Amino acid sequence: MKQQITAFLRILLPFTIGLAILHYLILHFVLHLDLYYNIWLIYLFHALITFGIYLALVFVHESFKEKTGFAFMAGSLFKMLLSVLFLLPLMLSDFEKPLNDIFSFFIPYFLYLILETLFAVKLINSK
Repeated sequence: MKQQITAFLRILLPFTIGLAILHYLILHFVLHLDLYYNIWLIYLFHALITFGIYLALVFVHESFKEKTGFAFMAGSLFKMLLSVLFLLPLMLSDFEKPLNDIFSFFIPYFLYLILETLFAVKLINSK
């Protein structure tokens, strides 16, 4: 169990730091955009949710191997709900260009979802 979590963190942390820095540099030095949410907050949200879901998947896999896929689907649904709650202040505000924020949130969302999916499949296929 510890090995799986450590292996995941070895990928998640550099993935998060690299993407966040790249995203920050593109937004501030290439596109010159100001967002409603801080980039670091968006990546912290994604990293914590992704780690929490993977932690839950490892726990479910250790206890009920045949239910790991269902736990992944439940985790994805939970992540969607938390994403809506995270973006709710933006949707309710009078911010001028919410589309930039939405793209800045959902592009990393899908990248983290791909990472989660790869590790979930690896976990499900492990013996």
